[in-house]
Amino acid sequence: MNTFKTLFSSALLAGAALVCAYANAEMFWSDNSISLLKNASEYEVNEHEDVVTVTLEHASGHNWGDLFFFADRLDYKQDSDNQAAKETYSELSPRLSLSYVTGNKLSYGIITDVFVASTWEHSTFDSDGFSNSFDNYLLGLGADLKLPGFAYANINVYQANNEQTDNDQQLTLVWGYPFSVGNADFMFDGFIDWSSAEETHKADFHFNPQLRLDVGKYFDVPKKFEAGFEYSYWKNKFGLNYPGLDTESTFSFLVKVHL
Repeated sequence: MNTFKTLFSSALLAGAALVCAYANAEMFWSDNSISLLKNASEYEVNEHEDVVTVTLEHASGHNWGDLFFFADRLDYKQDSDNQAAKETYSELSPRLSLSYVTGNKLSYGIITDVFVASTWEHSTFDSDGFSNSFDNYLLGLGADLKLPGFAYANINVYQANNEQTDNDQQLTLVWGYPFSVGNADFMFDGFIDWSSAEETHKADFHFNPQLRLDVGKYFDVPKKFEAGFEYSYWKNKFGLNYPGLDTESTFSFLVKVHL
């Protein structure tokens, strides 16, 4: 575990050093947003209800690669005894472009670039005297994909160092697909995570799409305010294998403001 953390930290430091070493480091684009989600219908692990989630999100593209960060703050109570609970979950995911590092464009077919991909996952959970937290570290390779009609699409494969369970492998797909229906502009985006089974946990599969309408355009501020819904399907959530309690299927309404 210590060896993996050392490699993970070294990779991040090496990436930061490369970025700082070049005076022509540029940011091509960035987006910051805050979202509010309220579950409308649900079947969740541990039977949580009345879940309100506030999400802070940052995404940016640079000549050295890209950066994605989000933090979820969940506030909910349990159906059985109205036990209040709060959770904070965040991910920091920098990717270093190998085209930038080598000075050669690494593209082939639908692949437009290849990256050293990393993620730091952090979670804290508090519920009436019980608290828990963990830090997971993921390191691997990623690729940007050029797909017809998609604003972006990428795939990442990681080796994960998990603090509380056996280490595993993870595959992550991310996409964003804008489209219009008449005068209405929509964004359909989201991610798919799959993690391998190990001795201490089952394989898990998480499908999490959002469909949002650009409401801001009707108030002369396009791409600033969005409204829509999110669906979360998580089979064997956290690798659990408890029949009837291992799968989350949740539909939530959401509003999103781009800052």
